Amino acid sequence: MEKIYMIPVNDAYSSATECPFCALHDKAENDYLEYYLGPSLMEPDTRKITNKTGFCPEHMGKLNKAVTNRLGLGLVMHTHLKDFHEDVSKDMINSAPAKAGLLKGRSSDYRSKLKDIADRIDKRVAMCPICEKLEDTMRHYSEVTVWMFCHDHDGFRAKFCENKYHCLPHTAMLLREAAKLSQNEASDFVSALAKGSDQAFEELINDVEYFTLKFDYRNSDKPWGNSKNAIQRSMRFLSSDRRDFDEQLGKKQS
Repeated sequence: MEKIYMIPVNDAYSSATECPFCALHDKAENDYLEYYLGPSLMEPDTRKITNKTGFCPEHMGKLNKAVTNRLGLGLVMHTHLKDFHEDVSKDMINSAPAKAGLLKGRSSDYRSKLKDIADRIDKRVAMCPICEKLEDTMRHYSEVTVWMFCHDHDGFRAKFCENKYHCLPHTAMLLREAAKLSQNEASDFVSALAKGSDQAFEELINDVEYFTLKFDYRNSDKPWGNSKNAIQRSMRFLSSDRRDFDEQLGKKQS
């Protein structure tokens, strides 16, 4: 019987045309974006977290594009700015070194103080509850995927092997999970994973090469085949980013 925690993984492997883990990531990320712009932003426990962490630059940009709750986003930004200001501004003012003069010699300890403040700012700017939740969720999905493969739950192993490929960052994630398996289990899982990765490399290398050859006037009348969006597919394979990049531009080439 399929358990509830298996459903997202099964759905991703049944419907994804590219990396199923990218599809899982996108769905989870959208859910968390909606969560932090929803009623949760007025909950004291949630605000205590967002006051301290704010959001990383990438997720701030995505929250900004999600115009569903501009007031909520403004409230979160207001209290986060206040918390950040109280944390670093006074110390930054005090870290400005006194000018060296005749009565006061030079001092080098101001350098370490400035670096400490800079490190604190960098650390806080990078903090993000969405990133933390995504990391935990994707780790859980990798555990479920490997378990379903090893136990061949409802024929999942065949579905895994039929999948086109996994992007390289998510391949690395699955390899780390496979390192927890027994030797025999790891042999089966990694062999299937590596086969899909090898096929993806070969296909993308050939498609990108064909894409470049199409710019030779001697090949202008040849069909594009699968090469028209080869650059964008390669970017997604290398980066785990499912954005279209400039794929729309490729559609103008015919």
